[in-house]
Amino acid sequence: MATFLYKLGRLAFRRRRYVALIWVALLALAGFGASSAATATSSSFSIPGTEAQKAFDLLDERFPGGSADGASARIVFQAPGGEKVTAAANKAEIQHIVGELRSGSDQVASVADPYKTNAVSKNGSTAYISVSYKVSSMELTDATREALEDVGHDARSSGMKVEIGGDALQVMPETGATEIIGVAMAAVVLVITFGSLIAAGLPLLTALIGVGIGVSTITALANVLDLGSTTSTLAMMIGLAVGIDYALFIVSRYRAELAEGREREEAAGRAVGTAGSAVVFAGLTVVIALVGLAVVNIPMLSKMGFAAAGTVAIAVLIALTLVPALLGFAGKRVMGRKARKAAEAENKPEAKPNMGTRWARFVLRRPVWVLLVGVLGLGAIAVPAASLEMGLPDDGAQPKSTTQRQAYDMLSDGFGPGFNGPLVVVVDTAKSSDGKAAVTRVSDEIEGSGGVAAVAPATFNKAGDTATITVIPKDRPSSVATENVVHAIRDAGADIKSETGAEVLVTGATAMNIDFSQKMNDALLPYLALVVGLAFLLLMVVFRSVLVPLKAALGFLLSVVAALGAVVAVFQWGWLGSLFGVEQTGPIMSMMPIFMVGVVFGLAMDYEVFLVTRMREAYVHGESSGQAIVTGFKHGARVVTAAAVIMMAVFSGFIGSSEQMIKMIGFSLAIAVFFDAFVVRMAIVPAVLALLGKRAWWLPRWLDRVLPNVDVEGEGLRKELSDGPAEGGGERELVRV
Repeated sequence: MATFLYKLGRLAFRRRRYVALIWVALLALAGFGASSAATATSSSFSIPGTEAQKAFDLLDERFPGGSADGASARIVFQAPGGEKVTAAANKAEIQHIVGELRSGSDQVASVADPYKTNAVSKNGSTAYISVSYKVSSMELTDATREALEDVGHDARSSGMKVEIGGDALQVMPETGATEIIGVAMAAVVLVITFGSLIAAGLPLLTALIGVGIGVSTITALANVLDLGSTTSTLAMMIGLAVGIDYALFIVSRYRAELAEGREREEAAGRAVGTAGSAVVFAGLTVVIALVGLAVVNIPMLSKMGFAAAGTVAIAVLIALTLVPALLGFAGKRVMGRKARKAAEAENKPEAKPNMGTRWARFVLRRPVWVLLVGVLGLGAIAVPAASLEMGLPDDGAQPKSTTQRQAYDMLSDGFGPGFNGPLVVVVDTAKSSDGKAAVTRVSDEIEGSGGVAAVAPATFNKAGDTATITVIPKDRPSSVATENVVHAIRDAGADIKSETGAEVLVTGATAMNIDFSQKMNDALLPYLALVVGLAFLLLMVVFRSVLVPLKAALGFLLSVVAALGAVVAVFQWGWLGSLFGVEQTGPIMSMMPIFMVGVVFGLAMDYEVFLVTRMREAYVHGESSGQAIVTGFKHGARVVTAAAVIMMAVFSGFIGSSEQMIKMIGFSLAIAVFFDAFVVRMAIVPAVLALLGKRAWWLPRWLDRVLPNVDVEGEGLRKELSDGPAEGGGERELVRV
């Protein structure tokens, strides 16, 4: 592989105008496709195989036009002190708003008058209007949302407090400013790392081109493939991260080759042949992690994974072709003055060792202590992960300043916390001999169970073969007590079905969240086994070793569990919560563990492959196992550190978001990258390799014969360059690194 990539790098360097033109044309083509495509609304969200989804499907079939999975909103009214919402003036105002809502948008399915549906609190201080929509929250138009937000203005002027809750106002948070800040911080780190504006700008430029092509392609195909407006979010985040990393690796190796005295074209070829091999396999591990999301069997998540994997593949191709082409345009300006002086100093016998070299030598002297401190430290941070509770955030997790949170609190105070997450029990009586009796029994069973505040009368469809019962739990939607209520109803439904033939299903937003969390929890271990297993085989091919891939996988698991422990401590227990702006503790978002595994695994393997392939390269070229560790850190530590700091900067920008979910994602990814890059890859990995010595590179002979030799370390390339004449005459010799 190294030989092929070497030739590809030289070809891209020589034909740089054509290569650049091809990528610019692809960007323009993708941009044209995105601009001419119809605007995407939302990918249809479903959770196949869950009871809540089965109930939704049954409601769509038996209650046509009911929009069971449509968006909902609650306009909550609170009368001024001493007054009641049942007073004539307040009642007239609220009923006027009911009429406005019904005529305000053609996306409205139904509006419930609070005075006809008993939606007035016992003390008369609070009332709420329930609004159901024909489409999901992501498909609501701006005009519909504006109509919903405007209805309360007149009521507020009359003295009542009016707030709006429900998912109708939920939109994807705007992250453009965060991304700009992340890119700006990445630019600063790159300038510090390279000491050259051209060298710093090149990874940013190529990463933005790759993300532009990827996201534009996703936008162009959104309606055809039902990708939706949220699919590009993960692709943009991952594409930007790996795009900068991969270009950074190539540019760094190119500068090192120039410092060794290579001609520019030769340096580009060697950079792509060596660092490019690491980029290919690092990219493959990321693709495996993202495509593996299909194991969860949630269509929306699978599509997000495939789309992000495609963007990563584009980033790899750009690193192997466009980066060497742009290096051809940049000339020797890619080397700043300080870099040239440092290169000259490093080539002198009395050169002062850099920070990576000094750190590697320290680890070689104290490998046991470094290993113990790293493992025990991460182990201690991981302890809270044992108390992990998963769920999906509701309006109770919103900042207190938002209308959603204030509506949530007003409902809790006026009616009880369970009113924020009613359950919908669907009873299918098609196979029951006495449907009404079966439904009555279901209602009695629910009322007799603990944890229920109220049970509404059953509502039958026109055919009389299906009934819905609204159940109000006593506790808030995300609580363990509410989850127990759902399980209790389902357990009772199993007995009722065996005795009466009526099938009992529990759905609604709260039940859907519970089922979603359970599905994610069940998929975590199979997903981990698939991703880590395939990556282990891939790394075994790369490193020609059994112990190095095993160490890489175990180190990754340690960093992810430690990161989960930190997330639980901050967002579930509330430790240091005020520092990160956490206003309401609660369960950890159910997607977080799998999301962290997919994203962090890819980035961790980037650092692992780049750092350890340099060690492997030095070892294969004749250095001792200890000296190979020092060489790997001498050339790779600075680049890996820069890449990790860039990623932490990008992810940390999301911590400032007002959305609890986005804040949690930003914190978890930033802390996970910190643990993996600086504790695992920079400390535990060299300590383990130092203790293993030559055994780290051991591979059984029979396995050595079976595994394909991809020549990542460039041994075949070294022989070819040593034996063959250089272009223009003379010998080409690969200097040992």
